[in-house]
Formats: sequence, structure tokens, C-alpha cells
Amino acid sequence: MSTLPHGALALSSLDEQVLLPGTKGLPLREPLRQGAIGVQGWNVLRGDTSFPVAVLKDAALRHNLDWMRRFCERHGVTLAPHGKTTMSPQLFGAQLANGAWGITLATAAQVQIAHRFGVRRVLLANQLVGRADIAAVLDLLHGDPDFECVVLADSPAGAERLARAVRETGLARPLPVLVELGLAGKRAGCRTPEAAMAVARQVAGARGLVLAGFEGYEGLLVTSDRAADVRAVNDFLAQLTALVRAADEETLFGTPEILLSAGGSAYFDLVARGFAGVHGLSRPVRAVLRSGCYLTSDHGTYLRHIAEIEEREGAQEQGLQPALEVWSMVQSRPEPTLAILTMGKRDASYDADLPVPLYTHRPDSGASSPSTLPPGCTIFKLNDQHAYLRLPEGDPLCDSLAVGDLVGCGISHPCTTFDKWQLLLAVDEAYTVRYALNTFF
Repeated sequence: MSTLPHGALALSSLDEQVLLPGTKGLPLREPLRQGAIGVQGWNVLRGDTSFPVAVLKDAALRHNLDWMRRFCERHGVTLAPHGKTTMSPQLFGAQLANGAWGITLATAAQVQIAHRFGVRRVLLANQLVGRADIAAVLDLLHGDPDFECVVLADSPAGAERLARAVRETGLARPLPVLVELGLAGKRAGCRTPEAAMAVARQVAGARGLVLAGFEGYEGLLVTSDRAADVRAVNDFLAQLTALVRAADEETLFGTPEILLSAGGSAYFDLVARGFAGVHGLSRPVRAVLRSGCYLTSDHGTYLRHIAEIEEREGAQEQGLQPALEVWSMVQSRPEPTLAILTMGKRDASYDADLPVPLYTHRPDSGASSPSTLPPGCTIFKLNDQHAYLRLPEGDPLCDSLAVGDLVGCGISHPCTTFDKWQLLLAVDEAYTVRYALNTFF
């Protein structure tokens, strides 16, 4: 019998599974063990894969993991990255190995997947209300004494549902709860600090629950007015820290440390600074950032936000790098300034911005690196399986673009690209495939 922990066995089983022809992005003609992908010698630029194909640049991933670890160390905060971004067990493992305190998740099913692959501390940053979902999380806590899960509440009704389920199942330890502070007109969360304190008092007094801290999501404050955003985010963070102090004065906390959590992927630097001064309470305060998109960044929404973070930080080093690209092939050149690509809404995100055309390459050209497309190239429309690439007139590179050429695109908002791929390929700087990563959406 293997002595490997259950999560490690589950992870190793991914490399042992057999992939069949039809696996998206792979050029399989016969079954292949996943762990053997890295020794096939496939190269995206040679056209060895199927197209479209989603790739992750290994060097950028490693850079981003290291960058965020050092950021957290510098600011004295903890990272529990939001796992819904990738839902990739291998990437969860890389984040934990690079100092993450735990993994943030959004649903009970995601918690079960993370636990299956060895994650032993989860922040469920969403209201847990369904009877079956509550039971599923409590089953994990009952069956694994080493597993920790912190959940949210934003109403007396929600807190009572949790407390009743804990009592009925006879869980031997109390369920730690964060009270969520929300924003008027936005998604879940108490609408006022007074309402949040009322829920905190109920959690603290409920048999089976324990108040662990407060939580919010400042990413809902992102607008086109960045100066106003910064003021609004700082005000929101001040409300959260005031709640922690007020609850501590009433001795409501029942955990060894107080959790204070926020931090999406746009303003996590403001969160780190806003939580830095919370000291002098009855027990230590752990500030937990939940950014998920830092890992891959992107070529759109988050690239712009990261540039602003670097400016606010006065960074002297290279910031987070885009790691995720989707490559496709020109399948039609029906008009002089139009190319139709073999990718669409089933392959790349389009909820924030459309994909960004970056590179082109002719597989049989003998060139070792792709050519950069000029700024005038834009993808202006997606169908399910087609992308419409507008080309500027008179540019020699664009004029020569032919059927069978490759086009590499960056994306905006990585969450809604990852969920379109069950398997992504990690590549080196030369676009040689090194290993595969799985997702579980």
C-alpha cells in the first residue's frame, strides 16, 4: 500500500490517466498517458498540436508565483488565492508550495475537488446555504480532522442554517464563520456595519459556530474612474477594520486568530496597506488576500490594473506577466483585411474584452520565434468556433497572412478562458510543450 497522502495520490493519478483522441488541444491519434506529454517533443509553433490550443508559459507562471510571495512577505499579509480562476489541482499545489496559506473557493463542489487533491485549508468566499452543499462540506470536516474550512454568513437566516446543520450532524468542532460586509446594489454581504455586527453577535452566540472574522470584496468597486475607485476601496477597507475592532471589544471572536479578508485582483495592494495597521487586539489578526488572477494575469483587464498597482507601489522590478495564451490557425482569408481564425467563444473569454492578437507564425517557415502583429490588428467578433481578425491595410506582415498560419492571442479575464479547457499545455519560451495541467469546472 502506498504511503503517499491521499491528495498526492490523486495528483499523481492525473499523470497516469490515459487521454483519448478528441482531447481538446491535443493531436492524438491513439491513447496517450498524460504524464508522457512532455516527452513527445511537441512544439506549438511547428503546428504539432491541435488548434485551437490553450497554453501557459511556464516561466511567466514561476515569475508570478515568486512575485506574489515576495509581495505578501513585504506587506505582512497572507495569500489564499481564489481557486475558481483556474480550478487546476496542479496550480493549487504550486500556489501552496509558494507560500499560500490556503485556497479560496466559491462552491461546495469546488471545495470537494480541492480536498480530493490535497488542499487542507479552504476559505469558502460565498454563502453556503443549500442543505446538500452544507452537508457535503460538513462531511469533509467530520471525516478529515486536518481539514479546515471557513465559511461566510451575511444574514441571521444564513447563520441559523449553518448552526442547525452543524448541530444536527454532531460535528465535533465548531464551524468558523466570517461575516461578509457588502455594498449597496451589489452582490451578497451585509449592507451596513450595523447589520454586520448583528450577524456577528448571532454567530458568536450560536452553538456549533464560531466567529472567525470579517470579509468583503472590494473588486465590485472597480469603475472607469480610478481616483474615485481608490477612495471608495479605502473607505470600504476602513469599515472592515472598524468592524474587527468593534467585535473584539465585545469579545465576539472565538478563534485563536482573527481573519480579515478581501483582495481581488485589481486592488489587492490597497487591501494589503489598508489591513496593515490592525494591531493591539485580543489576539493576532491575519490579513488574507484572495487574488486569483495574479497567477496568469492577462493581456487586457488585469494587465491594466497591474500597471496601476506597480505605479502605486513604486515598483522597480518587473511586475506580473501574462502567462495564458490561446493559439489558433487562419482557416480563411475571405477579404483583404479579414482573417477567420479557428477559435471562438468556446475557447477564449469574451465577457471583459475580446482576445488580443499578439503574434503570428508560419509553421514551415524555419523561424524559431513568432512575429509580433502590428497594433492595428484587432479581433472584433467571435462566433462559437470562429474569430474575426481585422487586419490593417498595407502592412506587409498582415498582407502575407495565409491559410494555415498561426495566430497567438492574449485574453482578458483568465477565469472565463480556463473554464473552457479541461487540459492546458505548459510551454517553455520556445513554445515546446513541457507538461499538461488539468481543470475541474
